[in-house]
Amino acid sequence: MKKLLYFFLAFILFTNANAQVTTSPTTVLAEQPVTITFNKTGTELAPYTGIIYAYIGVTVNGVRFQNIKGSPDFTSPLHPQMTQVGTSSNYTLTISPDLYTYFGVPTNSSITEICVVFRSADASLQSRPDIFIPVGAFQYNLTAPALNSNNIISSGSNVTVTANNTNGPANYQLFVNGSNTPINNQNTSNYSFVDNNVTVNKNYVLRITQGNTTFTARFSVIINPGNLTGAMPSGLVDGINYNTSDPTKATLVLNAPFKSFIYVAGSFNNWQPTSAFAMKRDTASGSTKYWLELTGLTPGQIYAYQYWVCDVVNLPAGSPSIVKTADPFSTLVLSPFDDPEIISLGVFPNLPAYSTIAPGQDREVSVLQTGPNNLFSYNWSSSTTNFVKPKKKDLVFYELLVRDFDANRTYQDLINKIDYFKNLKINAIKLMPVMEFEGNMSWGYNTVYHMALDKRYGPPAKLKEFIDLCHQNGIAVILDIALNHVFGRSPLERMWMLDSDNDGWANGTGPRTTFENPYVNVEAQHSYNVGSDLNHFRETGPGGNLTNTYAIRTIQYWINEFKIDGYRWDLTKGFTNQCPPNVSGGQEPCTNGYRSDRKSKMEWYATNQWAADPLSLVIFEHLGTGGSAQEEVEWANYNRTGNQGGIMQWRKMTDPYANLLKGNATNLAAVTDPSDRMIGYAESHDEERVVYKALNEAGQTQGNLSKVLQRLPAMGSVLFLVPGPKMMWHFGELGWDKSLWTCSNGNVSFSNPDCKLDTKPQPQWSENWLENEARANVYNQWARQIDLRINEDVFENGQFAWNFSQTGRPRLDVWTNTAQTSSLSYVFVLTNFSDNTYNAPGGFPFTGNWVNLMDNSVVNVSSQNQSVSIEPGGYRVFGNQQSTLNTNAVQQNSISIYPNPAKNSFTLNGEISKAEIYSITGQLVKSFTANSSEYQYDISDINPGVYLVKVLDNQNRSKTMKLIKQ
Repeated sequence: MKKLLYFFLAFILFTNANAQVTTSPTTVLAEQPVTITFNKTGTELAPYTGIIYAYIGVTVNGVRFQNIKGSPDFTSPLHPQMTQVGTSSNYTLTISPDLYTYFGVPTNSSITEICVVFRSADASLQSRPDIFIPVGAFQYNLTAPALNSNNIISSGSNVTVTANNTNGPANYQLFVNGSNTPINNQNTSNYSFVDNNVTVNKNYVLRITQGNTTFTARFSVIINPGNLTGAMPSGLVDGINYNTSDPTKATLVLNAPFKSFIYVAGSFNNWQPTSAFAMKRDTASGSTKYWLELTGLTPGQIYAYQYWVCDVVNLPAGSPSIVKTADPFSTLVLSPFDDPEIISLGVFPNLPAYSTIAPGQDREVSVLQTGPNNLFSYNWSSSTTNFVKPKKKDLVFYELLVRDFDANRTYQDLINKIDYFKNLKINAIKLMPVMEFEGNMSWGYNTVYHMALDKRYGPPAKLKEFIDLCHQNGIAVILDIALNHVFGRSPLERMWMLDSDNDGWANGTGPRTTFENPYVNVEAQHSYNVGSDLNHFRETGPGGNLTNTYAIRTIQYWINEFKIDGYRWDLTKGFTNQCPPNVSGGQEPCTNGYRSDRKSKMEWYATNQWAADPLSLVIFEHLGTGGSAQEEVEWANYNRTGNQGGIMQWRKMTDPYANLLKGNATNLAAVTDPSDRMIGYAESHDEERVVYKALNEAGQTQGNLSKVLQRLPAMGSVLFLVPGPKMMWHFGELGWDKSLWTCSNGNVSFSNPDCKLDTKPQPQWSENWLENEARANVYNQWARQIDLRINEDVFENGQFAWNFSQTGRPRLDVWTNTAQTSSLSYVFVLTNFSDNTYNAPGGFPFTGNWVNLMDNSVVNVSSQNQSVSIEPGGYRVFGNQQSTLNTNAVQQNSISIYPNPAKNSFTLNGEISKAEIYSITGQLVKSFTANSSEYQYDISDINPGVYLVKVLDNQNRSKTMKLIKQ
C-alpha cells in the first residue's frame, strides 16, 4: 500500500499540472500499451478544429524527448495523428504493442516518462507547457530544491537536498559540476543531504536508481558575487565586441536596468562560471551596463555563451530571480528546440550541435567566434560594391516567402532560380522576415532575435551569395523587418518576464512582463498587437531608450553586413504609445488617427537607416486611413531631394484588381500616387489571391480558370505600365489559383482553423507551370510589360490618365509629349475584360504608324478614331515608336572609346545623347547625359575591371562597347 500511495501521489501531481491529459491504464508501464487522452479545453488548441498531432518522445536514461516520432514541422508521415472522440474536445492516441517497440528503444534502457506536445497541423498552436507522463511504478519526488530550479545564495551558505520515491529503497547519488564522482551516496526511500559552506556556483545532478530504472533530477545554486564594478572601456557597444588587434579576446556588454548581478556561462568555462565570469557594472553615472572581457579564446573556434541574469532587490511579484538567456544582440543563436531538425535536414552545414556545445543547458545560446569567421565569411563581387539601386519610381518588387517558394525552403533554392527572377525582368526582391523566429516553419513575423539570421533557410554566407547574385543581375534585395514586437523567446521580454507558474516562460494570459521592462510595454499601446509590444518611447529611466538603440543597431547591421538595399517596415501603425487599451474613443480609432509620436519616431528611424546608406529604400506597411493617411503624405515628402529621400508606402489594391478580372465595375486609380512613393499591388502576402477571388466570387470568371488565366496578362498591363513603383506576390505571375488560406492538408479554412500561415504546396514546380501554355503566357507577358515599364523613359517621367467609363474596359494613357516625336513618348493601353469581342474606338492622339509594343507589329492609323478589335480578355499596348528595347544598332565605326583601357576617364569620339556603364553581368553602374565629343567621362569612382558601355546617338540608336577600367 505504501508503494501505491507514493505512486498515486506522483500521478496526482502530474494530473494537476497537466489536467488535460489522462492515460489508460492509469499506471503506465514501458512493457505494455497505453492510450493517451488529450482534452483541448482551456489550451491554445481549444478553438482549433483541424487535425491535432502529437510531437512525442520518451525520457530514456534520464534524457527527455528521445526517440521522437515524426518531425517538428510534421513533414514526416510517421508523425502521430490524434483521433477525435466523436465531436468532443477529447483526442486519443494509442501506443502499442509497448513503449519499447513503438519508440524503438532497446529493452535494456530505462524509459521513465512519455514526453509530448500537442500541436496544430502547422505547429502554430500547441499545448503548453510540455507534458511529461510518468512511466513505471517506481517514481520519485524532489522536494527541495525545486526540480530544474536556479537558486541564489550567499557565499558560504548550506544547500539542503531532500527527495523521496515509491516502490521501496532506491540508490541516491548526488553529483556536482559534471564530476563523475558523487559527493553523497545513500540507499533509502527518503533522501536528505546538506551540502555545507557552498562558495561557488554549483550545478547539481541527483541520480535515483531502482533496478533498471534511473531518474535524473537537476537544480543549481548561484552565488551572489556582490556589487562588482569597473569602468567600461570606451567605444564598446551592446553585445559582442571583438578585439581587432587581439583575436584571443572579446568583450561582452549587456544593458540590464534593475538587475543585481549577471554571470556569463559558456563553452569557454564549461557552463560553470566562477566569480571570474561575474560581469562588472559600469561605474559611469546612471549606467546600467554590465561588461566582461573574455580572454584566452582560440581564434576561429566557435564558442557558445549565455547570460545568467539575476535579481535580488525589489523583485516584482511573479518575476523569476534568475533568467538564463542568450544575448539580445546575437548575430547567430543555437536553439535546443529548433536546431535538431535543421541539422537533420542538412540545410546549415557545420552548424554546431546544441547538445555538444551547450550540454545540459536550456534556452537559446549565442555564438561567438573571434578571428576567421567561416559562418559569415563571403567575398562580395564588384556588382555589389558598385551596385546602383533602381530609382524609386522604377521599382518593380517581387515579394516572396523563402519557406513557400520551393519545397526545400532554402536560400540555395533562390540561387538556383535566379534565371526565373531575371527573365521576369523585376528589379527588386522583397524577402519576408529572415531574422531568427520561433520554430522552423513560420512567416517570420514572430521574431525573437532581430540581428540573427534564422538558420532554417541556410547559413549567413548563403544569404550573402543570393544577395550578391541578385546584384549581379540588377536586382535589389529588401528585407521585411518586424521591429514592432518580439515573441516569448526574446531576451527583451525574458529578462523582465512574469512567470507565475514557474515554467520558465512568460505568462500565457495577462501581462507577460513587469513594469520595469525598458523594452516592452506591459500593455500594447495600439490595436493591432501580436507578441509583446516594443516600447519605442521610453525616453527617461535607467539606461535611456534601449529600444531605440536596439532598433538602430538592427537596421544598420543588415545594411552593413549583408549589403541589403532597404527594409519594408512591418505594421508601422503600431509604433505609437498614444493608444493604450483605455484610451478615450477606443483603441482602434486612436490607432488609425494621426499620431504625432509615430510620425516623428518613424522619420527618425528612416534618418538612421539613411545614415547607413543614403539611398537605402525605406518602405512602411502603414495602409493609412483617416488621420494615419496624412502621416503617409508627410512621410512621402520627408527629406526628399530628387530620387533620394521620401519614405515609400504600401498601397493595397486587391479588390479593385479582382473585380477587374471578374469583369465587374472597378477603379484602379489609387494604384499609384503623384508622390511616386506609393507601391501599388494587386497581391501581397496578406491579401487573398486575385485568381482565387475571380474563381470563387460573383462575376464572369466564376469557376473558369482558363478564362482567368487568359485575362491576367491584360490585368498586368494596367498594373505594371502605370507610372510609379509596383509589387507582385510570388507566383501571381503564374496565375496561382489556390487560396491564401489553403491548409497543409489541402483544404481551405478561414477560421477554426485559420490556415493563412500554413505551409503551401509547390505545384508551380512539381507540375512545371512554365510548361503550361496558359500560365507561361502570363509570366512572359508580365515580363515584357515590366521590361517596358522599367526601361522606357515615358513610364518614368510621363504623365498619365485613366478612363473607366466602360465597365471592364479601362484605358490607360501615358505620355511625355502629345505630338509625334522620334522617341517613344506616348503609350496607351486598351483592355477588354468581357466575354465579347470589343471594337474599341482607338482614340489615337495622332495619325501615322503606331506600334503594338507587345509584339512590335505596326498599325497604320489614318484616323484618330480608327477602331481596334480586341478579343475577349485581351488588351493592346500602343506606342508612337518602337521600344528602345528593340532599337537598331548604331553604325559600328561611328562611335568609339578612347583611351581603352582607361584609368580615371574616357572620351567618346561621336555625338551622343546618353551613355551608360554596366557591369559585365548587366548591372547599371553609372550613367551620363549628352555632352560634346571632347567631354571626358569620369570613372575614377568605379572599381577596376571589365565593363560594358552602352551609348545612344541623337536618333536613339544604340551601340555597346567593352571598356577596361585600370
